[in-house]
Amino acid sequence: MTESMLTFLRCPVTGSNLTLQVIAIVKKKPGTEIITSALLFAKEDWVYPVIDGVPRLLVESFFEYEKFLLSHVNDYTERKKAIQHKYPGLIKEAEKKNRKTKKSFEQEWGIFNYEADKTWEADKEEMMKRFLEETNETQQTIKGKLIFDAGCGNGLLTQLIAKQGATVLGMDFSRSIEKAFTENREMNALFIQGDVQFPPVAPEYFDIVHCSGVLIHTNNTEKSFNCIEPCVKKGGKLSVWLYHPQKDAIHNLLLRLRKITTRLPIRFQYYLYKTTLLPVTFMIKRIKGNKQSSREMMIALLDQFSPEFRWEHEHREVISWFQQKDYVSVIITTQNKFGFNITGIKNNK
Repeated sequence: MTESMLTFLRCPVTGSNLTLQVIAIVKKKPGTEIITSALLFAKEDWVYPVIDGVPRLLVESFFEYEKFLLSHVNDYTERKKAIQHKYPGLIKEAEKKNRKTKKSFEQEWGIFNYEADKTWEADKEEMMKRFLEETNETQQTIKGKLIFDAGCGNGLLTQLIAKQGATVLGMDFSRSIEKAFTENREMNALFIQGDVQFPPVAPEYFDIVHCSGVLIHTNNTEKSFNCIEPCVKKGGKLSVWLYHPQKDAIHNLLLRLRKITTRLPIRFQYYLYKTTLLPVTFMIKRIKGNKQSSREMMIALLDQFSPEFRWEHEHREVISWFQQKDYVSVIITTQNKFGFNITGIKNNK
């Protein structure tokens, strides 16, 4: 992280500003320092670690990274007791709803090869084109803007947007964010670990909030929408990509199969799909002329069958969410067999 990130980072629980205590710094370029290890203090005894350059701003980070915090926060035990007394159910709730999904996406993006693999069958040029179509923007209109890539996955798109002259904050809640940070080559692409239901950023701060294929993998899509939309500044744009229902027998069969697979241990799922579904998928796709690598196909299988939550929504339903939050110019920007992207402008009034 950089010290300048403190201008927009907030405690995900209290919404308070964060104060920084640096533990270790690495100099990247003349005049540029990356904080690799630090503590971020907030109100009401909350403290969050910065580990390997990434601020860990999940509600459950206070416990998930307990070993690190015990090593660097002298009164951690007292803080822990105070938080447990004031928020008896919050941390357990966050841990419960996130546990399986974090492991699922950590495994999915953990096998991604940054040098060889495409992201959802798109190379870098195609990814950028897709983003511009989804957000109804151009390379010129995003220059100089502050963009929140909420649920950035492998982080490649975050880099590509930053390369066009925007400042981009990429956030994901699994530890795949570590690889996204390590692989980053753009100084104005920033990364944090966070939860869309507890966004650790200042309200009404970003020109564009882009949340692609994320909300539908939370325990409640509409709730997650209502949690992330306050991050959009007045006059700014919210862009979300969601699954819509499919009238397809094979699709319905896959959904029924998910009721079984999502209950299996995450690591076991990997080997199960590799030895059963992957060979069949590979053969069918090759017959159809699809040139995906076996690793890319495996990522797609994990994305289909592994996440605990996977919701589908009608277009009119999602449009109503935007309208209830007083967004204007709400439009469907893209749609295909699997889902659709919708954008809206936050009312300036």
